[in-house]
Amino acid sequence: MSSASAARALPLGLALSLPLLVLLGPAPAARAADGWSLAPAGGGRPAFYAEGAPGTAVQDTVSVTNPGSRPVTVRLSGAAFARATVRVPARTRADVPFTVTVPDRDRSTRIVARDSTDGTAGTRSVPLHLRSTAPELTALTVEHVSVHADRITYELVNRGTTPLTPRLAVHADGVLGTLLDRAPRTLPVRLPPGARLKLTEPWPDPPALDAVDVRLTVTAAGGAHDTAGASARFVPWSGVAATAAAVAAGGACFAVRRRRRRTTDRAPSEVPRAEAELTGATT
Repeated sequence: MSSASAARALPLGLALSLPLLVLLGPAPAARAADGWSLAPAGGGRPAFYAEGAPGTAVQDTVSVTNPGSRPVTVRLSGAAFARATVRVPARTRADVPFTVTVPDRDRSTRIVARDSTDGTAGTRSVPLHLRSTAPELTALTVEHVSVHADRITYELVNRGTTPLTPRLAVHADGVLGTLLDRAPRTLPVRLPPGARLKLTEPWPDPPALDAVDVRLTVTAAGGAHDTAGASARFVPWSGVAATAAAVAAGGACFAVRRRRRRTTDRAPSEVPRAEAELTGATT
């Protein structure tokens, strides 16, 4: 809010008082919903402007003007008003104080008035621009990196106070050397302050058998920078299962053959012993 406007702002106690009604001069007869208007008090301003440190309460006044011959009742929204519902008599202007709180980053919204006199949907609005005087901070992190069969997933978080358009570089090393080396490129996303976004990096041709270390590097304007990584092992489990089955079958065949061989080798040695024992008994 300008210094001149701030000087005219009402004290907080008065700002929360009832709306000020100002009688207008004669005006042509008109239905209540036809001619009423909404504008910043004092005239000459196309919109409301307020600035300050985050959390600062700023006061201003909005005017609802009814030049018609019938009363009009409007409901206000978009800020903290002295009275949200205002009845404005014919040929009268109501000045309604309100307060807004400066956010932690620049934001634009609107002060809105809706006619509720006779069920009509008449609506008026005035832009409200809020500017934070907090210092700009750029900070970006890459988190929760995970390697899958055909893709790499990760999350980007804007931890600063300015919107960011990130750039991403991807690098992956295997046991025998580099598997993936993608130069930095601008991502088709825009991260507002405080936003978290889950993204996917395709990897359609990963190795069939390898131990892999993946590293993601993100950058953005203003010096924002971060690196994070993850490890994974690629194993062709179908081939491993087939090999294990073959080894198990081979082992079973070997055990059967060995058992048969032991039985065959044992039989001749036992027959002479039995005959010797029988001969000895006859003697």
